[in-house]
Amino acid sequence: MSATTASPDLEPHVGDFFGYETLLPAHEQSKILRLREFLDTEVCPIADEYWAEAKFPAQLIPGLRDLDIVGGAYEGFSDNGDQAYSRLFSGFTSLEMSRVDPSFSTFFGVHAGLSFASIYHCGSPEQRERWLPAMADLRSIGAFALTEPEHGSDIAGGLETSARKVDGGWVLNGKKRWIGNGTFADVVVLWARDVESEEVVGFVVEGGTPGFTATKITGKIALRSVQNADLELVDVFLPDDHRLENARSFKDTANVLRITRGGVAWGSVGLQMGAYETALAYVMQREQFGKPLAGFQLVQDHLATMLSNITLALGMVVRLAQMQDAGIEKDEHAAMAKASASSLMRETVGIAREVMGGNGIVLDHGMVRYFADAEAVYSYEGTREVNQLIVGRAITGTGAFV
Repeated sequence: MSATTASPDLEPHVGDFFGYETLLPAHEQSKILRLREFLDTEVCPIADEYWAEAKFPAQLIPGLRDLDIVGGAYEGFSDNGDQAYSRLFSGFTSLEMSRVDPSFSTFFGVHAGLSFASIYHCGSPEQRERWLPAMADLRSIGAFALTEPEHGSDIAGGLETSARKVDGGWVLNGKKRWIGNGTFADVVVLWARDVESEEVVGFVVEGGTPGFTATKITGKIALRSVQNADLELVDVFLPDDHRLENARSFKDTANVLRITRGGVAWGSVGLQMGAYETALAYVMQREQFGKPLAGFQLVQDHLATMLSNITLALGMVVRLAQMQDAGIEKDEHAAMAKASASSLMRETVGIAREVMGGNGIVLDHGMVRYFADAEAVYSYEGTREVNQLIVGRAITGTGAFV
């Protein structure tokens, strides 16, 4: 992908030290600019309030709908004629959102990434037509239910939610945990184990289905605006056409996770960019010993370290997006990007909080959301250890998961 001329209105963020965002073609830069304006004017002013109250700002959905960015990476759902937007554009979408509010970015990633991608890649043409147009228009909100109370990293072999074939459909029983958007989703992509074949298969469960309940998880210290839920299924009957036709084994589930794991890596970059920019603004105006903190050598060392971390991670995810567009990305590439970007993120937000001292742990100065939210992003879509083992398997040809 060659560099293009930047839009005269799209200035790279101070955290984008090498100006990677100017790699986007002009029409995608314009789209990013509209998103940035929406985030700065609509999301940023209320992010702290809704985070503190652990509420989701549902009133922002119409404005997000007007941006026409859900499903843009897929043919037939882009407003760019018949041409889908690039994976680089999708990545910068995640970065821009996470830079302002990681909770809002997670809501979008669950809906437009995990849920939408599952139906697009694993559904039949009829299933795509049935659910995706409303999801693309945000008239229907999606969730993705894989993790269970007792199974996270070992979900491929440990998944307990069961699906039993009966006349005309399936009966599902089980529990799910940590399901983003789960309290208000209209469409839940849910993974269960076929009791006959013992394979992991996918279903679409619509809100209000008898026997299906969602309970909000409370007491979180991270991504507080995300409405995570415990789900329970008690003899839930789903017609045959609610089973995703092309979700036949966990390999199909893993394919979706590979695609979306890259998005989490991008979100990790955006989160640390937001933390860095918050810390930079603070040290430029905060005075100690008679001068701004920005004038002290140790503070400048911290700033340079944070910016280097962001630049390293951003370079990796940009290349990952290019590989996705070229169709040459593999599981280990997405795994390395997620593990590395989130590890660098954890260091960056720690330093950013440090240079702000006690003011880094109160909402007044905007840092605490990034500091706390980083812990959730570090763990979801595969822990660092699991992703490292995916890379290790690619290096050695030997799996070492157990």
